[in-house]
Amino acid sequence: MENRPTLVFADGACSGNPGPGGWGTIIVTPDGMVTELGGHEPDTTNNRMELTAVGKALRHLERTPGPLHIHTDSTYVIQGITRWAFGWSRRGWKTADGKEVANTLYWKRLMALLAQRKQEHPDEAAVEWKYVRGHAGVPGNERVDEIAVCFSKGRSVKLYVGPLQGYGVNVHELPEDMSLPEEKPRQGEGSAKAKAYSYLSEVGSTVKRHTTWAACERRVKGVPGARFKKTRSEQDEVKVLEEWGFKVQDVQSED
Repeated sequence: MENRPTLVFADGACSGNPGPGGWGTIIVTPDGMVTELGGHEPDTTNNRMELTAVGKALRHLERTPGPLHIHTDSTYVIQGITRWAFGWSRRGWKTADGKEVANTLYWKRLMALLAQRKQEHPDEAAVEWKYVRGHAGVPGNERVDEIAVCFSKGRSVKLYVGPLQGYGVNVHELPEDMSLPEEKPRQGEGSAKAKAYSYLSEVGSTVKRHTTWAACERRVKGVPGARFKKTRSEQDEVKVLEEWGFKVQDVQSED
């Protein structure tokens, strides 16, 4: 039983982004026990709640040995902790272009928890990050989304603690492919003239997707605080949105 992984599902939600937020986790240990956790923050962002959900699970499992399989629909969390964070740390928590890294405190906490786990359980501290697409019918992911959304809206949530046998969520129903989607290279990508996948604009906490630069420019030109970005692939678009604190489903399409 000691070689079986502990399953973790984690999700965050935000009503407004920034705005009131919530997070939720499910922890299923190899002995067949389930623990649901969740919480509320009055003023936060979606990405902070995603990071908090994972951090709370790791904190809860500090003294629990064995491998962990952490399931999340946040590519921001997975890419950040497996790719970006090491470079950020080496550069003094600056991005490659010298800007301050968003949510630095949250990333530092998460890295510290993972380092502590590796130190205390050196032979059995493997953590595997599993990507599950949000709102795709994965029972564990749907449940943590429900918990997070309820907390973000200030609703009461009855959290389950007890045996897996009495739990109403089939946490072992998982998609076959849980790898992080790879960005597909486009011809000429990396050059200044690379073809755009989309143009994103943010005005007044509303993000829109445009098919042409002209449409994007019309929306942002002369607007204080407006942001815009050209993306070169679907995965690039997801990355930009998550850096801005949004998910794909938050985007409105506008030609």
